[in-house]
Amino acid sequence: MSVLIVIPARYASSRYPGKPLVELRGCTGQAKSLIRRSWDAAMAVRGVDRVIVATDNKRISSTSKDFGAEVVMTSEDCANGTERCLDVLHRLDQPYDIVVNLQGDAPLTPHWFVEDLVAALRENPDANVATPVLRCDAEALNGFLEDRKNGRVGGTTVVFDKAMRAMYFSKEVIPFTSRNYTENDLVPVFHHVGVYAYRASALAQYMRWDSGPLETLEGLEQLRFMENGEPVLCVEVDGKGRAFWELNNPEDVARIESKLAEMGVE
Repeated sequence: MSVLIVIPARYASSRYPGKPLVELRGCTGQAKSLIRRSWDAAMAVRGVDRVIVATDNKRISSTSKDFGAEVVMTSEDCANGTERCLDVLHRLDQPYDIVVNLQGDAPLTPHWFVEDLVAALRENPDANVATPVLRCDAEALNGFLEDRKNGRVGGTTVVFDKAMRAMYFSKEVIPFTSRNYTENDLVPVFHHVGVYAYRASALAQYMRWDSGPLETLEGLEQLRFMENGEPVLCVEVDGKGRAFWELNNPEDVARIESKLAEMGVE
């Protein structure tokens, strides 16, 4: 099955305008743009046929081409990364069986997260959409709670059923728990990692649906699938001790740079 990775990147983010061009310093002090680090993460994934940066912004396009990325200019009318992935498919000269949406704000995404996701779609022919979930440790959960306490929208959490089908995604911390967790506790909260794998048919169907109230309220594109009865398969991934955090707010720059330094990433 052919696999395409698309990295959607837009300049006009409501929470952090120009985010893809923000520079992040690694362990040696070398600065690379967020879009470059996202591209590097995508290029590390094995078993992929093609990687494309999808944007409607000339500055992001120029920056991406400068470091060697393939870029497809997409419509300004794309409401989210999923719609941008479909736009890319329409502009290419060949079809792909699986399209991976590797969002351009998650440069710490390990390659095996994406590989596990693609493998799950291959192994589950009835699944059309899949996304990785990572059990929080106490530090990650406390980070989410601190963001919410200070009025920041941080990472997304998810609850799912026994068959690993998503029941709900939220920018609030779900499920509610009143406990304080320590390093050795099993935390019952799962971080939704911002990566999706779709079959091409699921992408085409997505565009036939209007945005529903839950997608609109939460600002989470995957809820459109769920509001229209399309299950989203959650694939639990193993962090293997590696830090993971997304760049959602300016405050996250220092967090990510700290993790790049810890991991020895240039």
